[in-house]
Amino acid sequence: MLTGKIVSLEQLAMAHGPELCAIGLEPSLWEVGLEQIATPEQMDGYIDRAMTDSKARAFAVRHLATNRLAGSTRYMNMELGHKRVEIGSTWYGLEFQRTGVNTECKYLLLGYAFEELGVNRVELKTDVLNERSQKAMLRLGAKQEGTLRRHMVTARGRVRDTVYFSILREEWPEVKARLERIMAR
Repeated sequence: MLTGKIVSLEQLAMAHGPELCAIGLEPSLWEVGLEQIATPEQMDGYIDRAMTDSKARAFAVRHLATNRLAGSTRYMNMELGHKRVEIGSTWYGLEFQRTGVNTECKYLLLGYAFEELGVNRVELKTDVLNERSQKAMLRLGAKQEGTLRRHMVTARGRVRDTVYFSILREEWPEVKARLERIMAR
């Protein structure tokens, strides 16, 4: 478990399903995502896939002040032999967006990746249509690397272009200081 001042990240479990459904069945959360989660059964499938992915560590994000789940995030595409990991599949209920939850989650995940796992690179990616996510990644201090055209097919059948971002080990001290300044506000 990773714990900050606003959130704690708990290992995702099937028991989180009802709490995630309470905030995560909102259609707008999934408009530009690869998944389409509209029912408790789909949420259970989402959790099951996250838990059984051998190259992932999935987390439920708990908002400490309310003791409610705020959403979910994960390390994915973990290639520790190559010293890289991706942070992704991140979503938050509407009431937890723009509250500092995402900033602290990324701070905790990046810190653990660079300082404990010893990675050289953390990757982040998003749909080219998800401008909010792209702005958030840039605000974190990630560098935009490029766009993979016609990279994936969404649950709705749209062929998606994917924008890649990264933070490198040598950039982490500056990114860390930046995030600490943002969180101190």
